[in-house]
Amino acid sequence: MNNSLSEKVGIVGIGHAKFGKRSDTTIRELAHEAAIPALEDAGNCADKIDAVVVGVAGDEFAGQGSSGAVINDYVGMAGKPMFRVEAACATGSAAVRAGWALIKSKLASVVLVIGAETMTQVSSARAQELMARAGDTRWEYPFGVTFPSYYALMATAHMHRYGTTREQLSMVSVKNHKYGALNPYAHLQREVTLEEAMKSVMICQPLNLYDCCLISDGAAAVVMANEENARKLSDTPVWLNALGAASGEMMISERHDLTSIAASRIAAEQAYKMANITPADVDVAVVHDCFTIAEIIAYEALGFCTPGEGGKLIQEGQTYIGGKIPVNVDGGLKAKGHPLGATGVSMTVEIVRQLRGEAGSRQVGDAEVGLSHNIGETGQYCFVHIYTR
Repeated sequence: MNNSLSEKVGIVGIGHAKFGKRSDTTIRELAHEAAIPALEDAGNCADKIDAVVVGVAGDEFAGQGSSGAVINDYVGMAGKPMFRVEAACATGSAAVRAGWALIKSKLASVVLVIGAETMTQVSSARAQELMARAGDTRWEYPFGVTFPSYYALMATAHMHRYGTTREQLSMVSVKNHKYGALNPYAHLQREVTLEEAMKSVMICQPLNLYDCCLISDGAAAVVMANEENARKLSDTPVWLNALGAASGEMMISERHDLTSIAASRIAAEQAYKMANITPADVDVAVVHDCFTIAEIIAYEALGFCTPGEGGKLIQEGQTYIGGKIPVNVDGGLKAKGHPLGATGVSMTVEIVRQLRGEAGSRQVGDAEVGLSHNIGETGQYCFVHIYTR
């Protein structure tokens, strides 16, 4: 193998299951729904897969232990080296990073990465409880802290310090629902008005229903390869050029600043440096908008605007297609859905679509550089990836 070619890692196949309340299927079947199209997209390359990485955040949602093994077997990869990764809501991006590392280390040349989760087989209350356990189970979870309340604390702090408004939060929801309505894989394919978003039922002050992402089932998959194989398997490989990763304090009460997520800024700085670009070079981005305030904070951490200006950025329409930096034009977690293990892989799929020019009515014109930003919990994990055509 030519060592000079092995330095680049390309994405050569993508697949995506429909996100939503998928009572018609199981986690293995959802994974199959995404993995087989990804393999076909990469030139029917199942026989060329050297390793498989599966991202599933929690077995209790699906009621299936060792779900990685079950998925690997069901998609026809028994016998291949396989392992499962977990990084809470950032599990999918951790899986993509692991696939990239396998190729860079020359342990594999072609890797199948699958992210999957079924979350609606348990009640909403049970799902909230399971996710809340991802917070500190000694000093936070026992006192009733859930993820809406974590992000409500951030929203309150941001509003107090910078004057971010209730209306600006809802503007994020309006934008993401606009694009989710155009995405056939999205959980919620309907637009909402600003009035609807503003007046929806309160969940945790100041966050209401339309500030919160969905509990969803779903899966996504990508095939990754070194340059030599990428050019054989695809006429349009997208290169995963740079990666950043960082972590934050486990207890949010130990954070010095609730108006930002430090791990996002650190991971972004690493990725920009590795890619030798600046935020201004990014043409399209997908960011972790589990709550509307999270998207506004991400704008600032990723350098799309200065701290405190995130609300202004959405208010001016700068994160729509045609604006300064289109963000979450797939609907984001807010409208597309957030099946924990699938989200990060879904982000990669979306950026590949955009850079290939295959996003249809959601296409960002002449997109050459894409960025994905995926948070686990409230910043205990963060992954930033930069992709180019």
